[in-house]
Amino acid sequence: MKKLIAIVEDEPAIRENYADLLRREGYEVRGYASRQEADAAFREQLPDLAILDIGLDDEMEGGFTLCRELRARSSTLPIIFLTARDSELDAVSGLRLGADDYLTKDITLAHLAARISALFRRMEALSQPVQEENIIQRGPLKLDLDRLQVSWQATPIDLTLTEFWFVHALCQRPGHVRSRDQLMEAANILVDATSISTHIKRIRRKFEECDPQFNAIETVYGIGYRWQNSNPTASG
Repeated sequence: MKKLIAIVEDEPAIRENYADLLRREGYEVRGYASRQEADAAFREQLPDLAILDIGLDDEMEGGFTLCRELRARSSTLPIIFLTARDSELDAVSGLRLGADDYLTKDITLAHLAARISALFRRMEALSQPVQEENIIQRGPLKLDLDRLQVSWQATPIDLTLTEFWFVHALCQRPGHVRSRDQLMEAANILVDATSISTHIKRIRRKFEECDPQFNAIETVYGIGYRWQNSNPTASG
């Protein structure tokens, strides 16, 4: 069955240009011109991946609103912002809302197709059967690498794909510092240092909602972050 991609873009020519490309790549594509139109469709069926512009019709930040609503419905749905707005503030805002990627419209169509394909490769792991050797246990932390699921003290933690791979990179070798470049490489994203910090803050907040005493992620100022674990046990 073809993967379903939703494109929310209020410029018809741009929307159809991207849709034609993705159809040639073998995807089913549905285009929406406004937040309201997309929201109505998503209430009926979520796509397998959503591509959002930020400004939609007369809503300067309609894409941000839509991203927040989509993330509330699914913590794992891949979301990409594709926009002409290239400011750091907009990029950070988009990532804070839970988007997995933030791209500007000067990206080539081939590059866009490659980023989409990479996100789908990560999602395909969700459908694979669980194998014990693909479980990482670090004290109260458990990562299921096949299903891309995380739990802390046996309580599930809803992380985005990008956040999951950050945690995976950090906990692989507790006590070892991971630089911001290494975290970007682990998550297959290219963002600035501020955006990395934003992702880490979101991860900490999600764990703290489960455990107010959570302090496993240590900031190493000027370098990166490390995972602290006083009682590690691991497989895989």
